Parts: sequence; C-alpha cells; structure tokens
Amino acid sequence: MAYTSEYPPFFVTADAVLLVRGDEGPLALVIRRGNPPYEGSWALPGGFVDIDEDLRHAAVRELAEETGLRVTQLHQFGAYGAPDRDPRHRTVSVAHLAVLAEQLEPTAGDDAAHAEWKPVAWLLEGERLAFDHGQILRDAVERAGLA
Repeated sequence: MAYTSEYPPFFVTADAVLLVRGDEGPLALVIRRGNPPYEGSWALPGGFVDIDEDLRHAAVRELAEETGLRVTQLHQFGAYGAPDRDPRHRTVSVAHLAVLAEQLEPTAGDDAAHAEWKPVAWLLEGERLAFDHGQILRDAVERAGLA
C-alpha cells in the first residue's frame, strides 16, 4: 500500500485494565511479558489492533489471548500517545476498563509468560510496569472510583 500523505503511519494498540476490590485495596490483572521490549516486566494485557478490527473488540481479543479471560464489558476510558511510549515505533494506545465483582482465574497465553492479579499499590511502586502502563493504571483506578 502506498501512502500519499506527508504524515507517516503509526501503530494503534488496545489495552485492558481489569480491576477488582481487594481487602487491602484494588487488585489489577497483569501479565509478565514474554517478548521484548520489556521482556519479563509486568504489563497490562493488550496489543496491536488489526486493520479491520474495532478498538473494543481488539481489547477483548487481546485480553482473551493473553489471559484466557473473555470479558466483554470493557469500556474505553483513555488514549495514550506520548511519542516515546513504545521504544519500537510510534504507537497510540486506547485503554479499556472493567471493574469485576470477583477475581477470575487467568491462564497466560500468546506472548504473555504469566498472568495474575496484583495489588495496585504494589504495581504503582517504583517502575514495575512496562511502557506507560503505570499512568494508564493510575487513571483507570481514579476513573473507577477506587483511588
């Protein structure tokens, strides 16, 4: 495909934030990345949007591929597009949120080496999350009223 615009193309990803209330504060579902960049780091489930795919569908699909969980009540809450948010190339991510009544049991798959629920406070300590997922998680917790 030839581009006739003076503006270069960029990539779009969809991230999913699943939260649940815990006894000592909210928990978030995270994956341990199995591939670079940030291999071995914790991250929110998500990935690239297919060319013929709706944003919410991409978030639902990526969540299912990486955690084995099929959660369809995801709602878009933000977009993140800092030029350096992905070291590979220019990427804009559209974030989606669901607050669940209970923890569902994840099973890591696709490019996720592991998936589990972690306390939000622990995840936001220091630089535990890949990309700008710390900011996305902070915004999601605030949006959900769990801060």
